[in-house]
Parts: sequence; structure tokens; C-alpha cells
Amino acid sequence: MSNEAALDQNKESINIAIAGFGTVGSAVFNLLQDMSEEIERRLGESIRVVAVGARRSYPGVDFSGVQLERDVTKLALIPEVDIVLELMGGTDTAKELIIAAIANGKHVVTANKALLAEMGEEIFAAARQAGVVVAFEAAVAGGIPFIKALREGLAANRIDWLAGIINGTGNFILTEMLTGQRAFDEVLSEAQALGYAEADPTFDVEGIDAAHKLTLMAAIAFGIPLQYEKLTIEGISEVSLADIDYAEQLGFKIKHLGIAKRHENSVELRVHPTLIPKSSLLASVDGVMNAVMVQAHAVGPTLYYGAGAGGMATASAVVADVMDVVRQINLPKGSISAPLGYERVSASLPVMSKEEFLCAYYLRLSVADNTGALAKIATILSEAGIGIEAILQKETAGDHTPLVILTHLIEEASVKKAISVISQLPDVKAPIQMLRVDYLDKA
Repeated sequence: MSNEAALDQNKESINIAIAGFGTVGSAVFNLLQDMSEEIERRLGESIRVVAVGARRSYPGVDFSGVQLERDVTKLALIPEVDIVLELMGGTDTAKELIIAAIANGKHVVTANKALLAEMGEEIFAAARQAGVVVAFEAAVAGGIPFIKALREGLAANRIDWLAGIINGTGNFILTEMLTGQRAFDEVLSEAQALGYAEADPTFDVEGIDAAHKLTLMAAIAFGIPLQYEKLTIEGISEVSLADIDYAEQLGFKIKHLGIAKRHENSVELRVHPTLIPKSSLLASVDGVMNAVMVQAHAVGPTLYYGAGAGGMATASAVVADVMDVVRQINLPKGSISAPLGYERVSASLPVMSKEEFLCAYYLRLSVADNTGALAKIATILSEAGIGIEAILQKETAGDHTPLVILTHLIEEASVKKAISVISQLPDVKAPIQMLRVDYLDKA
């Protein structure tokens, strides 16, 4: 008997249940079918979908041999299911399903970054107690295998910092504003029409989605607890076309970044629109693509680029997670590895407040065309210890002139204090736009 025949004779099926049959769930279902032979060759056993949880019917989909459940939480109770895939999104029902699956000894694969960022400590603790795996590669950067690279490929490194474009919707909007010279609202409407942005785009444009992802990334990079509630989170809805054009003239592009930096006694975790040099690798990432740059002490800088969303891209990460779980399924109960890559988590690195951030700053003001107005502003900045890197003064628009100032590195508290004083000047029309500048390679 050939080795292949023996393999077929002894082959066992790993049974999975898929909760949620939308864009990602259906893509996973199809990918498992399309790649079934290749998956079996890699694993030595087959993966079979035995149950799907969905609240509506899907005419035209062949569910032969698949148990359909309207109540997705019942998937956790099906005896033959080995792995539950939570692909619904949301938090309440998703958490109920995952906790029930863990309690019933089932492994879990999820793409739910919001749930893990906000409630992951409880979920991971329950999984460790039960001796099961919770895998979540698809929760960060879609199809880019970034979690695996950070947790395993860079495990011998001390991560100094990482910075990433981790929300494709925001990146699409900023790209189109620059290339098409269009306002935020117009481009947002296009993003919604194309399906890149939801009807309620708050999670994407206000940085919440990116912050959920950065929470997971930072925990893996630095071995710290999940601390979503301590992140500084700012969106792109207040970024104007003028800001994008002025940044371009100064040699920068504006990107909506998630940034995590390790300092000797603290970490900084922030999501906000950021001016970065046009020469930076991240500055060339346009449209809906995602990219993350990591600075590690041994290997130096590395870059991870690819599709951050979409059915098949996300399904690629989900199925890869399923295959990793299958490889661990027969290990002894105590052999399950730490989901965030650290057996001992450090709580001794507090998260910095935004007032402590050390950045350069872009300030856009509208100033009366009066002799001495600029001198007054420069004096206030100087008295606050803020050096000026560059100044752009445009032609007068009515009785006020646009003025753009790029500062040297300074603590944010000093900048905020100076802005407060400058805003009180009779020659300055409030509000003053402030954006952070990050040179990345100088971090």
C-alpha cells in the first residue's frame, strides 16, 4: 500500500462551524471547498464544514451535509464540531458564542478585532483555562499575515516601535482627497457607494477600527495587557484639502496611522492623522491597501503590505488560522501557546497620556494681515520652548491670511498651551488646526 493510500485510509476529518455567512463567512466557505485538496495535503487530514449559523437563507448555496442554525450560539453545543469560526462581528452575541464554544472545549477562530481589543483578556483567560486556542490573524490587517510575523517571526527581537496604515477606508479617503483634489465629504460619499465605508462610517473615519487593531498589535509587540481604553484616538474628518496640500508643499503626506512606541518606562499608543515624509515607505501606500512598518532591534525595519479587507483576503487569514489550530489540536492540553505571544505579561509599562507625546507639529492658522501678527505668534512659541522648522504664508484670503507652521520636536503639553495663548490673539481667527508629524525613522 502506498503512503498516500495509507494516509487516505487513516485520514480523519476536522469539523468546523461557521457563525456568520456574510462577505467573510461565505468567502471562507468557498475557499475551504476550493482549496480542500491542497489543505489536506498540507495537514494530512481534511477540514469539513458541518454547520453554519446565519439568520437568513442563501439560495443557490449548496449546504449539502451542513447543519443550518438560525441561533448561532447553538453552534457551540454541536458535539462533532472541533472549531468554531466567529465571523459575525459585533460584541454581545459574538462574545456569548465564543465563551460557550470555549466552555464546550472547542477551539475558536475570529476576525473580531473590536471584541478582542475590549474583552480579549477575559476570552484568552477562559481559553487558557480550557486548554483551547483562540486564533485571530484576520482581526488585524486582513489578508496580511502580520500577527504571525509579529508574534513568531520577530519573537527574538525587541520591538522598538511600529506604525501602520491599518484601515483601508481612511487611507482611500486621504488618497482620493490628494489625487482628486476633492473634499472629505465628497470622497466619503464615494467610499460608501463603492462599499469601502459603511452607512455609518464612524468606526473607520474616527479611528476606532484602527485603535482596536493597534491594541492587539501593541500587546503582542511589547508583552503588555490589552488596553484599548487608554489609547489616544483621533479621526480624519477634520482634515481639510488645504491641510493635505500644505503638507505636500512641506514634503509630507497625511496618513491615518496607528503608532505604538516603547520607551524605557512607558509605551505610547495613538491613532491619528499624521504628516509623514513623502520619502517614507508608508507614504507610498495608497487606496484601500494596508501596511505596517516595524522597527526591531535585531532585524531592523521590516514592512508588511497587502489587502487589509475584503472577503477573500480576510478568508485567507481565517483559513490559515484554522490550519494552525488543526496542527495544535492533538497537542497535550498544557501545550497551547500564549495567544499574544507572552507567557508573562508586563504591567509595568504604563500608557503615556497625549500631553507627554514628543512630536513635531503642524499648525494651520488664519491670521489677520496686520504688521506684527506673525512676530507675536513666533514670540509665544519661543517662550513656550517651541522651535520653528518651517513657515508657509499664503496669499491673503479676505482680511485673513492662511499661515502654516511646522515645529521642531516638543512635548504636546507645551504645544497645547501655546495654541491656547495664540487663540486669544485678536489677529488670529480660531480654531487652530493641529496635526502631529512623525518622521518614523527618527522615532
